[in-house]
Amino acid sequence: MKPFSARTLLIALALSVSALAQMPMPKPSAELKKLDYFVGNWTMDADAKPGLMGPGGKMSLKEKNEWMDGGFFVIVHSRFSSEKMGSGTGISLMGYNPEDKTYFYDEYNSMGEAARSTGTNEGDTWTWMGEQKMGPQVMKGRFIMKILSPTAYNFKYEISTDGATWNLVMEGKATKS
Repeated sequence: MKPFSARTLLIALALSVSALAQMPMPKPSAELKKLDYFVGNWTMDADAKPGLMGPGGKMSLKEKNEWMDGGFFVIVHSRFSSEKMGSGTGISLMGYNPEDKTYFYDEYNSMGEAARSTGTNEGDTWTWMGEQKMGPQVMKGRFIMKILSPTAYNFKYEISTDGATWNLVMEGKATKS
């Protein structure tokens, strides 16, 4: 058998590139349009309860949320501060996985935490579920957002060791400016 020549490989590469150029560009799914709600500048004020997640107290968060080029992901830039736990920054991505038919929220912050949540939307309520390791124990987290208007929602964050009994960690309100 005769080995491929450089010329044969170049022709094959050119044909592959030509075929890819004729394929239509992917378009964002209709489900992604629901994330439009979150685009903009948001301020969140919350009351954190003392417990496993820290000493509690008043917290505030500012977000600047924008669509990434292409319209498939919302980029979330956040700054947070707490009376008792200090302040920091974070970056997150929100999107939709059409294969799993779920929304996702991937977060990374300046405290070294990385978290992934999957979300569902039913009417005016978004529910985001995730897991977080605390020492040897895995805690389930549930972040529920209740849309009040085009520029406001209430939220609460709860944790559970078994997925059945939930403990309130934080609750508050978000407003869009």
